[in-house]
Parts: sequence; structure tokens; C-alpha cells
Amino acid sequence: MALGVLNSQVKSSLSGSAFLDHTSIEEREPPPPLRSYLCLTIFTCFCPAYPINIVALIFSIMSRNSYDHGDYDGSRRLGRNALYVAVASIFIGLVIIVVTCVVHFTSEGF
Repeated sequence: MALGVLNSQVKSSLSGSAFLDHTSIEEREPPPPLRSYLCLTIFTCFCPAYPINIVALIFSIMSRNSYDHGDYDGSRRLGRNALYVAVASIFIGLVIIVVTCVVHFTSEGF
């Protein structure tokens, strides 16, 4: 039984010799920090670009789920997508607000 555990920790090098993988015995590296931008995506839900806000929120939640399952690269990719969509949502929301104000205050019968 102990031999089976030891064999899973032994790796062979390119030259064919076997060496012990010390990273599996010692303490492993801590996982990278989570960057799902959940607070930013929740904030963007108050902007007037509603379908885009929901997409950013879904990307952020998917990033957290990937992180919880140990998929750190997928979590980072989805978090970056959440950030890009949230920034686009804020920009589109500001454009909508500016256009609405310009139309409202430049009309003749306000």
C-alpha cells in the first residue's frame, strides 16, 4: 500500500532516471487570488444597459464557480471577461444617460 503512494510521487525525468516530486510532499503553493469582480458587476446592475449588466454578472459568478472547483485559469479568464463586460456596461450606461439628458434639456417644450 505504501509503495502505491510512493509511486504516485515519483516522476521520471527526460533522461529516464526517477526522482521524487518534493512539491507533492511539502506544502503546495497557495491558489492565486480570486478576481471575479463581483462588486463591480453588482454596481453595473444600476446602469441603464440592462442586458449587458446581466452578462457581466453571470461571467463573475461563473468565475467564482470555476475558482471553487480548482480551475484557476478558467476563473481568471472568466473574471477578465466579467471586467471587460462591466466596463463596457458602465460606458454604455453613461452614454445612454448623457443622450437622455441632452435630448430632454434641448427639446423645446420641457
